[in-house]
Amino acid sequence: MKNTEIEIITSVKHVLAEDKLNIVIVPHESPDGDAIGSAIGLAEILTDYGHSVNIVTPNDYPDFLKWFASEVNIINYYDDKKSGKAVIKNADVLVTVDFNEASRAGKLEKKLLKFSKTKILIDHHPYPTNFCDYMISEPQYSSTAELIFDVVNQIGLGDNITQNAAEALYTGILTDTGAFNHNTSRPNTFKVVSELMKFGIDTEKIQSGVYHNFSANRMKLLGYCLNEKMVVYPEYRSAVITISKEELERFDFKPGDTEGFVNYPLSIKNIVFSVLFIEKEKLVKASFRSKGNFATNQFAKEHFNGGGHLNASGGESKLTLKETFNKFTQLLPEFKHQLLETVI
Repeated sequence: MKNTEIEIITSVKHVLAEDKLNIVIVPHESPDGDAIGSAIGLAEILTDYGHSVNIVTPNDYPDFLKWFASEVNIINYYDDKKSGKAVIKNADVLVTVDFNEASRAGKLEKKLLKFSKTKILIDHHPYPTNFCDYMISEPQYSSTAELIFDVVNQIGLGDNITQNAAEALYTGILTDTGAFNHNTSRPNTFKVVSELMKFGIDTEKIQSGVYHNFSANRMKLLGYCLNEKMVVYPEYRSAVITISKEELERFDFKPGDTEGFVNYPLSIKNIVFSVLFIEKEKLVKASFRSKGNFATNQFAKEHFNGGGHLNASGGESKLTLKETFNKFTQLLPEFKHQLLETVI
């Protein structure tokens, strides 16, 4: 690990080596595969060591990520604030996974900031903010799940990795690399995957659970977006999809239904930049994906109040969906040179 001083790893080891602790793990709002996989994987390991562990998610996560064999208690704070507050209040240690700004915890932000006991951050996104006592921030990792595997081994909990933990961590790596299609330039990613497979996990079952477990309405929404809503700009090697609230309702949208939509335009020959804009209640959520060295995180940071990784990032807009789309198309000429020079 490049960024984390050995003193921090040693301190985290001492904290977690204490006798039975009440630990709460918090992933980011609208948890994706890496967030929930990292949370469950770490919870399984800490439980096996002897701690009492709960996961509190800011809101719900997709149904296609609810097939894990783990029996760790997961509280959806949006639906059960009373239980969520009680678990956090009684916790000795709070661990945040897969985000590095308190605001990414949504309705849990104030709870995190007010938590007065030990807070540990484990994350792989760049530019962390300092809101935890111990920060393990390693942007070179493919996923937080990969990072957690190395962290638990460094702090002496490698023997507590169970099959359920390995399954969850593998899922985190699988989803955050887009089924190993990006963020896989480091050999360590495949080294960790090979180690996780030694625990007897069924990789074909996981692949099916993640990618072949959608509703018919989700497939119809995808077809509609590709046929009716995708706009391609070959002169900028870019494509964009916009989805309104009305369109989401028309296809009986459920959390997670648009997962992966932003990746599809990158399958088009010579397209290196893909964007998905989704209209929410008070803002427009943006997802950015790219090939080669086009920096989506810089684009998101400068123009859509966001950030993330080089080839995968997110942001938001307070404009209307139409205004957001227009803003994006007006920005494309400014990046024409970079997009045309992108090597894939």
